Amino acid sequence: MKVRTRLAPSPTGDPHVGTAYQALFGYVWAKKNGGEFVLRIEDTDRERSTDTSEKAILDSLKWLGLSWDEGPDCGGPHGPYRQSDRLNIYTEHINRLVQEGHAYPCFCSKQRLDEVRAKLVAEKAPNRGYDRHCRNMDPAQAKKRMEAGEPFVIRMKVPLEGECIFTDLLRGEIRKDWASIDDQVIMKADGFPTYHLAVVVDDHLMEISHIIRGEEWINSVPKHVLLYRYFGWNTPVFCHLPLLRNPDKSKLSKRKNPTSINYYRKAGFLPEAMLNYLGMMGWHMPDESEQFSIDDMIANFELTNISLGGPVFDRAKLRWLNGRYMRDRTHAEITASLKQWALNENYISKVAKVVSARLETLADWGYFTAMFFSDSVPVTEELLQVKDMEKEMVQELLQVTLWKLEKIRDWSRENISASLRETADSFEMKMKHYTSPLYGAICGSKVAPPLFDSMEVLGSDLCRVRISAAIDLLGGISGKRMKKLEKKYQS
Repeated sequence: MKVRTRLAPSPTGDPHVGTAYQALFGYVWAKKNGGEFVLRIEDTDRERSTDTSEKAILDSLKWLGLSWDEGPDCGGPHGPYRQSDRLNIYTEHINRLVQEGHAYPCFCSKQRLDEVRAKLVAEKAPNRGYDRHCRNMDPAQAKKRMEAGEPFVIRMKVPLEGECIFTDLLRGEIRKDWASIDDQVIMKADGFPTYHLAVVVDDHLMEISHIIRGEEWINSVPKHVLLYRYFGWNTPVFCHLPLLRNPDKSKLSKRKNPTSINYYRKAGFLPEAMLNYLGMMGWHMPDESEQFSIDDMIANFELTNISLGGPVFDRAKLRWLNGRYMRDRTHAEITASLKQWALNENYISKVAKVVSARLETLADWGYFTAMFFSDSVPVTEELLQVKDMEKEMVQELLQVTLWKLEKIRDWSRENISASLRETADSFEMKMKHYTSPLYGAICGSKVAPPLFDSMEVLGSDLCRVRISAAIDLLGGISGKRMKKLEKKYQS
């Protein structure tokens, strides 16, 4: 069997370190076995998928040094490599499932589905998703309703009894009762397939031998196994990687740590160090050395040696490892890296647009732009003070701001401005008073370039990191107080 692995990210946000982690392990396993690594873009979520996000994902993988043998930019014999370009393929397979009695149209409204789910949850039913109301509808009646233009989705028929038994390479045999699994939607009302249908069809047609992805997908495997069975296809090898964790063992999330590859790139980390550190997530070299190249990893890697202990992504450890790589470089190599990082024409152009109105000489550039070329800024409690506001209230203001910023999908000056103005209104504050501690936290000064423009250039991860650091500088917020604040904020 030829080893073929794939990375199938959704272009719905910044490229995540978890995506790079999965890409690395998939890439290394393919190269270890003389196989091929495929990049596929899963863009069936039309509301959230963007070309900007897709480009950022590809750029971040290239920056890390991970290449692919087939993909949306280089083509290949199994294309197209964007799901939005494969709709006719999915429609063909969905129609086949319906014709063979493995799937059916469902006409239930959102209101009815909400009521059903609430009822199933209240009854503590094993399956809390759907009551199979349309499962046994007369085909002639269903056809008539479809032809009349009534909205519908397509659901797969899941067995009503028995259990699904499948094997995960790291966990062994896993069993799940079919009764606990609902009749999954495989085609949405807009005609687009859901993840579950598309991923199975694509993995089979692209001849993927090993599915290497995060463990959050384990509960979906029974649905995928069933689809493989319905189509009469052999199942690939499943290997679900342990999720990356914060140092406190909670799931890695942008609320506690920067999660975007772009953050680490912008903060001056080296791609080799980043890859090396991701390679240590749940795996180690036979001699347990902590510094190794991707070629070293390929030579020594075995999927079965991955630990399930919950790898910790610790920025301090990454920074230490990056320092080792920096010290190993020659002066010429460091100079070349600095040119590539600091003299990035596109980034400098964005910074210049923000600060140019304040420059009187070119020598002023360093003073006004230092905040754009560092992962942190010097902040004092005095810089975070707001007139007539207690320190605890400033903490809450910054924390609520942090939550609001997390919800911005398109990180632009306009959206940042709208979000912060809305937050200022909720605190019944004038903008100049509300933004005062934000200038201190994000810019490290009360006198700085325009805040919203600066935040757009810095990026969401860096802004959140600096606001979080400011909250900690003020003493932090206890878990109990955080829960109360979150409840108050949500209301």
